[in-house]
Amino acid sequence: MPNRLFAIGDIHGCFNSFQNLIENHLTLEKNDLLILLGDYIDRGPNSKEVIDYILELQSQGYNITPLMGNHEAMLLEAITSHSKSSSWIQNGGDSTLSSFGVKQPIDIAENYIHFFSNLPYFHSIDEYLFVHAGFNDSILNPFEDTNTMLRQSSEQYNHPQLANRTIIHGHRPTEISHTQRQIQLELKVINIDTGCVYRNSKKLGRLTAIELPSKCLISI
Repeated sequence: MPNRLFAIGDIHGCFNSFQNLIENHLTLEKNDLLILLGDYIDRGPNSKEVIDYILELQSQGYNITPLMGNHEAMLLEAITSHSKSSSWIQNGGDSTLSSFGVKQPIDIAENYIHFFSNLPYFHSIDEYLFVHAGFNDSILNPFEDTNTMLRQSSEQYNHPQLANRTIIHGHRPTEISHTQRQIQLELKVINIDTGCVYRNSKKLGRLTAIELPSKCLISI
């Protein structure tokens, strides 16, 4: 078992907040486990720096499990499809291209593409499930529907493989007060995407981590 267990919501190129949260608030140690819930890139200004920092921490021996987000999936699709490339760029991919200093997604260095391509869609540990968005509650095996894991979330699940687990997810920006209410009500689904990249919003603009099992929120 890790010493401490953390998860962090959507980062979207907000490198300074990400580094500040890890180094000055979590004070992450190598025997902790940190789950990252996807969407490291797009919209914010420093997507490359976010990925470089994750890779650097991993190379230093920190126990970090980054998951696939829909924006990483869109980038991978953009490499092979011109129409999907246009859609990705309209959804914040332009800032990622700028951060990597390239004109097209196919020009992003291979080591980064390898990183994106090998991201898992969910992580399970003890009574917790970590995922970018959510799970398909209506199929026999909810762990087979990767599209739902990236794009659809629910506030509760009835599937026997899900109902008794606590699901930590991101994807849908929400106010920190909503996340706090989910914890206070002891709900089984907790959304920790507090919209870090939306700095101009009075209700969003925060990067949030959760520590488990205490369910303590660390938000900056």
